[in-house]
Amino acid sequence: MIEFNLPTNLTLLRIALIPLLIVVFYLPWEYSNIACTLIFILAGITDWLDGYFARKMQMETPFGAFLDPVADKLMVAMILVLIVQQQGSPYLAIPAAVIIGREITIASLREWMAEIGQRAQVKVSSLGKWKTTAQMLAIGMLLYREDLLGIPINYCGYGLLYIAAILTLWSMVNYLRAALAVLTAK
Repeated sequence: MIEFNLPTNLTLLRIALIPLLIVVFYLPWEYSNIACTLIFILAGITDWLDGYFARKMQMETPFGAFLDPVADKLMVAMILVLIVQQQGSPYLAIPAAVIIGREITIASLREWMAEIGQRAQVKVSSLGKWKTTAQMLAIGMLLYREDLLGIPINYCGYGLLYIAAILTLWSMVNYLRAALAVLTAK
């Protein structure tokens, strides 16, 4: 039975924010970039809060454990597609494709490793947390796009997206090595 508690509802809210962000992204309104950035920040806050409450209030559920990374990957993939479409640059498309491709690969790897009882071999690492931080900062900057206090936010977003892509590849190699060790041990 699926349990809808506070952390799960926060995760569902994050998923519901995706279509809202897409609609606002395409609105012919001069402040749509700011509104999108704020929606993205709100989604990030719900991501942090759902994990906090799940651990603090001991409300972790199998459904929540499944849904949380799905919500994160949906949000990141959708926003990267929007940003690449909007700015139309291969310099954005390449790291975006690397990030989305890695997410698909690692999600599939985790599923497969779980099937053979080795899920713990591909658990989230600290490198993955650094990757996520760079990725989220990059996405926020690329959504905002405008210079802020003379700082070229969009170009900073490009730079952070490349850092995220490099960390993405690095963490993927680590996950694949861990899986290969399991495969060759049998």
